[in-house]
Amino acid sequence: MTDVHAPALVRVPRTDERYAACADFLDDEAAALDENRLDDWLAMLHPDIDYRVPIRLSRERAAGLALSEGGYHLFEDHASLRTRVERLATDYAWAEDPPSRTRRFVSNVRVFAVEGEDDLVVRSALMLYRECLDHSRPEMLCGARDDRLRPAEDGLRLVRRVVVLDHTVLGTHNLSVLL
Repeated sequence: MTDVHAPALVRVPRTDERYAACADFLDDEAAALDENRLDDWLAMLHPDIDYRVPIRLSRERAAGLALSEGGYHLFEDHASLRTRVERLATDYAWAEDPPSRTRRFVSNVRVFAVEGEDDLVVRSALMLYRECLDHSRPEMLCGARDDRLRPAEDGLRLVRRVVVLDHTVLGTHNLSVLL
């Protein structure tokens, strides 16, 4: 069902400078996360950030995409993300000590202008490769991201992210990395 109150989205072509700015943002963000530059990543967030990873449910085809109405793998705002990043810099982040080695592959990028607003909606596919310790098996998470980027004086800022993972059961021992 379509929300009749949702603003119209207009596809931005790849030749548009806004598309290039969004693609650069996604590349820079992936590099900051993969290189464990979490303070740089925090600086890319808008103060009103809404960051969610809902739990996917298995349903019959007729039900369409099924997501938990109240359950999330992650449901964060700016304060909780800052706390998470600060904790990762301490000796008490055992799940990430030593830090995971990650590689984010962001593809299928589509950019949309929001009618009547400066925000841009960016839809992309994400594959996260993760390995930790010397003897662990690699882990992979795949999903779709729906981002909202807002222009600021010094570039774009992530104001909303919803990651819908393809997994109903995560094959990871924890979700201590950001998507």
